[in-house]
Amino acid sequence: MRLLLLILPIVLLAQEASVKQLFSVQTTKVQELKSSKEKRAYGYVKEDDARIYSVSPRFSGYVVKLYADRVYSYVNKGEKLALVYSPEIYKAKEDYLNSYNYTKTRANSEMLKSAKLKLSLLGVDSKEINAIIKNKKVTKYTTIYAPQNGYIFSKSINNGSAFNAKSELFKIVNLAEVWVEVKILQEDISMLANMESFELYFKGVDHVYKVTSPLLYPELNPKEVTMTLRLQVKNSGIRLFPGMYASVVLKAETQNHLTLPSSAVIQKNGNFYVFMVGEFKGEYEPREVSAKVLDNDTYIVEDGLNVDDEVVDNALFMLDSDAQINALY
Repeated sequence: MRLLLLILPIVLLAQEASVKQLFSVQTTKVQELKSSKEKRAYGYVKEDDARIYSVSPRFSGYVVKLYADRVYSYVNKGEKLALVYSPEIYKAKEDYLNSYNYTKTRANSEMLKSAKLKLSLLGVDSKEINAIIKNKKVTKYTTIYAPQNGYIFSKSINNGSAFNAKSELFKIVNLAEVWVEVKILQEDISMLANMESFELYFKGVDHVYKVTSPLLYPELNPKEVTMTLRLQVKNSGIRLFPGMYASVVLKAETQNHLTLPSSAVIQKNGNFYVFMVGEFKGEYEPREVSAKVLDNDTYIVEDGLNVDDEVVDNALFMLDSDAQINALY
């Protein structure tokens, strides 16, 4: 059934102007909108546990010369950290050289392998082990090298210090990748399944970091009523450091919606209606649609309309009144 609005001729010019204005019907078209929900949170940069290296010798000894003498200095993999003397290592080196000299006259490869393996298991660098046979002599001192690139976050020795086996002499942290631990409110946990990406912003850093693979810690902080979401971030150029504050934008998957302005949709008895532009000028047809609110100004049309369908926008109060009088819906 269709609703037909007719504009009757008015004799008086003043009256004619007011009638035309009253029945000025504006229309709008159904548009396709790409949208994604966003949620903001905060977090802090933390070291990646897998990139923390503990330099803990398997032998005791004394520091002869400390090369890495400053905390937070940067070292490269294989760089000298300290020159030490260890009675245990010195004896193991002598045993290895004696085994080598012995096997030159008596075939006993297993004894030589065993002596070499002992040095390796004690953590002596392979270059230093090979130099024993090459130079046919034993050096008193042993060098400790950096196991990986990174910053020295702590050291427990100085020149002349004694240390025991298994004591941590240095802690080296590689910051090529870091963690950002984000606080998520308990009521927001369910939305994480629909989150597609995470954008991270840091004050003083002119770069937006994007992450796609989070890890939710299976533990709730009862004081804050939050859970922790861990994001693995590539830290190229080493611009992020532990303790830095992060502003995080959680983004859901982009979805396509058909939309209309809220002024184009009427809600009546729990149902939604629009007025389609008819075939003839001044003809409008009410149609029920399935819709839901996107925001204060927009409805999402889930069913009943197609892209570019034209409907009435600004005069719905007149159409609604007239349609009710004629019992059209």
